[in-house]
Amino acid sequence: MLEGFEEFDVATSDTTIHGVRAGAGPPVLLLHGMPETHLMWHRVAPRLAERFTVVATDLRGFGASGTPPSTLDHAPYAMRALARDQVEVMRALGFARFAVAGHDRGARCAYRMALDHPEAVARLAVLDIVPTAEAFARADRRFALGYWVWSFLAAPEPVPERLIAAAPGVFVDHMLDTWSRAPDVFPPHVRAAYAAQFADPARVHAVCEEYRAAATLDREHDEADRGRRRVACPTLVLWSAAGPVAEWYEPLEIWRAWAGDVRGAAVDCGHFLPEEAPAETARRLLGFLG
Repeated sequence: MLEGFEEFDVATSDTTIHGVRAGAGPPVLLLHGMPETHLMWHRVAPRLAERFTVVATDLRGFGASGTPPSTLDHAPYAMRALARDQVEVMRALGFARFAVAGHDRGARCAYRMALDHPEAVARLAVLDIVPTAEAFARADRRFALGYWVWSFLAAPEPVPERLIAAAPGVFVDHMLDTWSRAPDVFPPHVRAAYAAQFADPARVHAVCEEYRAAATLDREHDEADRGRRRVACPTLVLWSAAGPVAEWYEPLEIWRAWAGDVRGAAVDCGHFLPEEAPAETARRLLGFLG
């Protein structure tokens, strides 16, 4: 899937993070979304690697990264912890300062990283999200039905864990097929790679804990930062022209309350920008990264 990329595993303070790297030049970290792994960048990462050192990782709990024990407050799966992992990985690879582009859950990790570690993040790109606190503050009937996964996975243990275990393929295929406008962009081996992680009870629990943290700690951390801390680096916002971010929000207006230098645009595709519109996504990232 990512020919020419070298695999690695880096031990962080709390767990182990798996990833791949290739290329030369300024460093760029790519973070995946739900229900995927670093493989979601397979159509974009090689293009970026022609000009940059590209690192693509699996978030804590996903893919081949670690699944550390959680706690009653879900703190090990808050974006603050996930962001710390990624900063430590980049430092271990020799990059004290880097650009980061994240999609979906990876974008939430990326903007938390920019807020908590401004010295590390030189440029930030967020794909198809608004900040977590903003999403919850605007939650309504459309949110409850359209973002059903937020409530389902945040339900008390072991309800979502047991239900997903009964049919992990159905769970993953439903998200890929209903959140995209072009389901045929996910070849069988890619679907299988995404679904395989949800056959592992430890990973399913980790992902559920991440959503439980989103509804509690992530929202609280955002609210604590609202009006007090802002993203200091240039920020690129891309979103699906056909999805909830375009329909429910004014994404650039929202992000300008969180960052001083914001630009961006809608992309003509569904939720999975790097897989559905790789050429456009790569073009916009390359232009932004310079």
